[in-house]
Amino acid sequence: MDDSQSPQTLLRGQAILARILNYAGLLLGLAGLFVALVLFGNLRPDFAALGYLVALAFVAFLPMPVRTVTRIVETPVVPVLPEGPGEDVMAAFAEALGEACLVLDRRGAVAYRNQAAASQYPNVQRGKVLTLVMRNPELVAAVDAALRTGTPHSFELHETLPSETWDRVTVAPIRSPGSDWLEEDDRHLLVTFQSLTELKRVDAMRTDFIANASHELRTPLASLLGFIDTLLGPAARDAVAREKFLGIMRGQADRMSRLIDDLLSLSRIEMYQHVRPTGSVDLAGLLREVREGLQTQAKAAELDVVLDLPEGPVTVVGDRNQLYEVFENLVDNAIKYGADGKTVDVSLTSIDRGGFKHLVSVVDHGPGVEPEHVPRMTERFYRIEVETSRKKKGTGLGLAIVKHIVQRHRGQISIKSRPGEGLRVDVMLP
Repeated sequence: MDDSQSPQTLLRGQAILARILNYAGLLLGLAGLFVALVLFGNLRPDFAALGYLVALAFVAFLPMPVRTVTRIVETPVVPVLPEGPGEDVMAAFAEALGEACLVLDRRGAVAYRNQAAASQYPNVQRGKVLTLVMRNPELVAAVDAALRTGTPHSFELHETLPSETWDRVTVAPIRSPGSDWLEEDDRHLLVTFQSLTELKRVDAMRTDFIANASHELRTPLASLLGFIDTLLGPAARDAVAREKFLGIMRGQADRMSRLIDDLLSLSRIEMYQHVRPTGSVDLAGLLREVREGLQTQAKAAELDVVLDLPEGPVTVVGDRNQLYEVFENLVDNAIKYGADGKTVDVSLTSIDRGGFKHLVSVVDHGPGVEPEHVPRMTERFYRIEVETSRKKKGTGLGLAIVKHIVQRHRGQISIKSRPGEGLRVDVMLP
């Protein structure tokens, strides 16, 4: 095993153990229930053990309850600089904050921005009036009020482009001790941005996980309970029925496992969607690896995956593992649902369109879908034909995962299809 994977495996194991310990009371109660059924309800010990293992596996993936701890810390209302701060002192002060920070002059123009602000807001340049660059109404009102009254103002800034982010913004005057800030000729404002994005995403992830998991896991759990009741009752001594039902139960358990894996993957991607990747990836080489990895599925479906790629490497900025997941998912879907066409065409071309430089197209020649389904295909758990999707071991989360990874890479995905004309998915990357 790769040494770099060992810490990740250890952390996953610790997380699962922590969940099990957190729900120890529930597990002990279930254990007592199963023991009682064995002793007094004629439940066979092997079925009791199977049922308890299913419950244990489900509890291992439940989210940990969130405990909110409120701590009150006394801090100065406004930041204070030494008398007569020079540019060097101001720069050192701004960089020491760690978070994105801007220093504005008496006109509201940017006198200094620290490194974090330069990375987060590249359009906010020194010398430009902040409220003319960032036209958020709450920011404009806070800056204007602080310049007019000399009092600090704070608000929550919510932005949706290029990705959804939340920040706690504080606009406060930089005043010398004992001075009247409004009378100073060389007065400045300090604008700080405290990121709330990860906190918001964690809360949304917890809510979505519980809602989606409870909805999607209800059917396989009901099936398992039904088969267990049958094995405890009419089929208790029927070896043929027992073997058949245990096989079906194994399939339902596999379905729950795939669903939980996809939910956790989607949650991790959404949590860090606002953080742009910085790695370097050879897109042409990655697509060749995807094709090789799906050869078994392609042969089973009796079709060929045809690549149309440039000769040399095509380098993009991105997360290699996530981009591999994108194109593996798209090609795998094309193989599953477009097998009637006998080929799946994958191409990589250079473009110059709205800041995008690379276009990857995955085209199948299967039955296609009705136009009204196309806009909703990247929604969570959206299935055109539920039974067909489940038979092909789909969870309804694949294209949602693809969409969020592409958005994290500041790319764009489009889907085109007509009945009888197959389906085409285009991924544009900068």
